[in-house]
Amino acid sequence: MQNDTYQRIFPTSRLKDQRILVGITGGIAAYKTCELIRYLVTHGAEVRCMMTASAKEFITETTIESLCNHPVYSEMFPTGEFSATHHVHLADWADVTMIVPATANMIGKIANGIADDFLSTTCLALHTPVVIAPAMNANMWQNAAVQRNVSFLKENGCLICGPEAGFLAEGYSGVGRLARTDYLIQYLYKAMHPSRDSLAGKTVTVTAGRTEEAIDPVRMLTNRSTGKMGFALAWEAFARGAMVHLVHGPGNLTAPIEVETVPIRSAEDMYQAVKSVFPKTDILISAAAIADYRPKSYAPGKLKKKDGDLSFQFERTRDVLKEMSQKKQAHQRLVGFAVETDSPEANARKKLRAKKLDLIVLNNPLTEGAAFASETNRVTIFSENDQEEIATAYKLDVAFEIFEKLAGLPAKAKGEGR
Repeated sequence: MQNDTYQRIFPTSRLKDQRILVGITGGIAAYKTCELIRYLVTHGAEVRCMMTASAKEFITETTIESLCNHPVYSEMFPTGEFSATHHVHLADWADVTMIVPATANMIGKIANGIADDFLSTTCLALHTPVVIAPAMNANMWQNAAVQRNVSFLKENGCLICGPEAGFLAEGYSGVGRLARTDYLIQYLYKAMHPSRDSLAGKTVTVTAGRTEEAIDPVRMLTNRSTGKMGFALAWEAFARGAMVHLVHGPGNLTAPIEVETVPIRSAEDMYQAVKSVFPKTDILISAAAIADYRPKSYAPGKLKKKDGDLSFQFERTRDVLKEMSQKKQAHQRLVGFAVETDSPEANARKKLRAKKLDLIVLNNPLTEGAAFASETNRVTIFSENDQEEIATAYKLDVAFEIFEKLAGLPAKAKGEGR
């Protein structure tokens, strides 16, 4: 279970030495916070935890202290130690704060400035980005007062990682379950992002993963792409505030929260999906490994094994990025990927020019740290007049550098880009 969860999360070096304050309130979902804390500590973050009295009815302080390796804060005036301003000192210490899970009661307190315990009092002193992850009964979540408080917190800069639909403690299904750990980390990444919401009002389309070209009802042609680089780019675009379309091939990755996903199978499916969203796209990043060829004919029944060799005729698929470049408007930016093993730089620059791209990202799957399915990548980013090599880094960190490079491109002259 833990390993499966970790595989859904895109690690980032930005967690290292980040000071994260986690507030735990009283609900059955409190036990799920253990997984969050362990992930943060494992990836180098400094974590301090606060618990309400109700939270301690569901999970012990000892458990949380064992995970974060620090005492839990819960009492305003603990016996035998100086405590007059320790809630303020903790608020000053934090770089980012998460309330996980957040009950309706605590949401109401934070929204209305009520400070009657250690956690709510500390929240009044915060000057950090705040992520709030509600978890409660479905009827409580739909209560007008709760929704009003949530809307108020959103309007005042808090990030709300909303609850999921699923089976609840009461024995029936509804919206109220705590968001899964990968969604919490996605929101945390957004909260601590130095360019958070820099793409607000923009639409980013990302293609990811492999395509599959059918030979018969059983067999197909495909490649080794898992889609991790493209999904990491979708996380990055979300963190920067963009409306994100993620067009992706078959795979085992969990779609990011609050990202519009379009699952496809073939290269033609990919073309049609991208074509439909391209007119409203500001940035198109083609990270998918789209098949260059497909079988010229499809066998309606399974091809039987016979003596001797078997041969196929193939035909070209559409070049999605090249065709979009022919429709490109002045405000649009196009980014391609070049997976090359021979003459990599020359081939990358050739694609950059031929497809009229703003950037192309070159990587060689034979290079250490850049293999398919790896958590890391090693790339060189080319623009028309520049190139920058990115040393081996987590794919989410590579995605950050790609968007930074895009942000640094000079503005286009009027009419340019057609």
